[in-house]
Amino acid sequence: MKTVVSTLNAKYIHTNIALRYLKAYAEPEFEVDMAEYTIKDPAINIVSDLYSKKPDVLGFSCYIWNIEETIPVISMLKKINPNLKIILGGPEVTYDVVDWMKRIPEVDAIVIGEGEATFKKILQQFSTDGDLSEVPGIAYRRLDGEVKVNPQRDKIDLNTIPSPNRFPEDLDALSKRVVYLETSRGCPFSCQFCLSSIEVGVRYFNRERVKEDILFLMEHGAKTIKFVDRTFNISRSYAMEMFAFLIDNHREGTVFQFEITADIMRPEVLQYLNKNAPEGLFRFEIGVQSTNDDVNDLVQRKQNFNKLARTVTMVRDGGKIAQHLDLIAGLPEEDYNSFRKTFNDVFAFGPEELQLGFLKMLRGTGLRLRAKDHGYTYMDHSPYEILGNNVLSFDEIIRIKRVEDVLEKYWNDHRMDTTVLYTINNVFPSAFDFFQAFGDYWDKKGWARIGHQLEDLYTRLHEFLTNVETDKLPVIEAMMKYDYFLHHKYKPRKVWWDFSLSKDEQSRYLKAIADNPSLLGEEFAHMKISERDLHKHTMIEVLPFNIEEYKQSGEIVEQETLLLAFFDPKEQKTSTYCAPLSNI
Repeated sequence: MKTVVSTLNAKYIHTNIALRYLKAYAEPEFEVDMAEYTIKDPAINIVSDLYSKKPDVLGFSCYIWNIEETIPVISMLKKINPNLKIILGGPEVTYDVVDWMKRIPEVDAIVIGEGEATFKKILQQFSTDGDLSEVPGIAYRRLDGEVKVNPQRDKIDLNTIPSPNRFPEDLDALSKRVVYLETSRGCPFSCQFCLSSIEVGVRYFNRERVKEDILFLMEHGAKTIKFVDRTFNISRSYAMEMFAFLIDNHREGTVFQFEITADIMRPEVLQYLNKNAPEGLFRFEIGVQSTNDDVNDLVQRKQNFNKLARTVTMVRDGGKIAQHLDLIAGLPEEDYNSFRKTFNDVFAFGPEELQLGFLKMLRGTGLRLRAKDHGYTYMDHSPYEILGNNVLSFDEIIRIKRVEDVLEKYWNDHRMDTTVLYTINNVFPSAFDFFQAFGDYWDKKGWARIGHQLEDLYTRLHEFLTNVETDKLPVIEAMMKYDYFLHHKYKPRKVWWDFSLSKDEQSRYLKAIADNPSLLGEEFAHMKISERDLHKHTMIEVLPFNIEEYKQSGEIVEQETLLLAFFDPKEQKTSTYCAPLSNI
């Protein structure tokens, strides 16, 4: 009996840990092959590849991001081979299983919840008489076509599951893909929009085995290891032990990502990390969702914003750990103005990444079950995103989506942080107002329907701010030029503006700098760059103020200043230097 487990990942760099758990638990009694694709792959290509593997049993791991793309694959495969047994599992199909069995008649069974022991039991039955009536934790289709749902299976002892992280076929790609690691299952919280709230209690894998897996993965080249625990720091002692282990045993270039609950993180833990963690080793994902206490109460989300703010601030000030903060638009009774405040509260932390998501009414969640209480309308099919509720109209949702669009381009990609922060603080009432006004303008101009290059992002921001008619535009233009230089590893072939200096003037200034490099400071002079290399690896421009002084003091002092950007060909990074134009 040939068994294949498969899934459609959101991106190529992702891996699916569920497939690896199923394979690890089923073997050696049953040999299981894994086949991963992406949601961008043409369905016929996926079908062709899976067909070539000649499976007798085919399992799919299903999520909100892949279910709609998976269904056509299932349909075609069953048409090609009606005898193929198709099993589904995963969070998307664990709930409303009867509906799924009716919607996808090609499916023979659905695994409900935790899948390792259940999937193996299904394989045992298929290898004998094929009777699934006594397999706990499944919905299945009888020979007469009737759908039956069996009682759920007891939770598995996590330490009976072999490691999913040591398959030889995974080793070559470890350095190129995100590796997912699980140290616990379950969540202690009851947030009504989240599937994790349904499972009661938290269970842990053996700590020493987890550590051994981490060492194995690093030894074989893993660069990004993401812990999928819903709340990694629910046990302070466990989190501290793991943080210390990773600090002591990490390999250079490896990054570990965690989902943490910020308001339960103790200051002494953060002090330890700020003191001992190498910069860039850790990345925290923190779900803030809303800063409105009444909204959080409605979804049974306990959150102390003052303690959360303490954690986020300590991490930011420590400068060692990157932070990804999440917001959800559309929570119960959070209207447009309340969400504006939430956005501004969180943006004020200056996170490396701020993800603005929209509420999804996931199957099985408490919020979906009482959707009528708040007048929710939402998509019938995955991802079940809301279309409105009693306090947030579809028009307002569309406007917030425009905020999300420019937020991704102009903050999360960090192409012009100096410019964006100055503009927010000096031209607009708040961060949200900047992104909203710019998003509205972006949509009005039709830019959402066309592609863009880096230069386009600068010219479009410049056009928008020109339209705003701010007297700060000359300062902002200077900052945009600075940001443009700073975010190139190599000397750019073109710029988005017309240089203020002619080629002859540029040559004269570069010669003066080559003759007297101390004009740009001791650090620059120490590099001893020849006039030839200045022409080859630098660009200069005149700004109305010294931007390096502004970066240090926050003050704009008007004085014509020469800005020089050095694009270091060896280090592949850019450094900038300034001097009053009158001194050169």
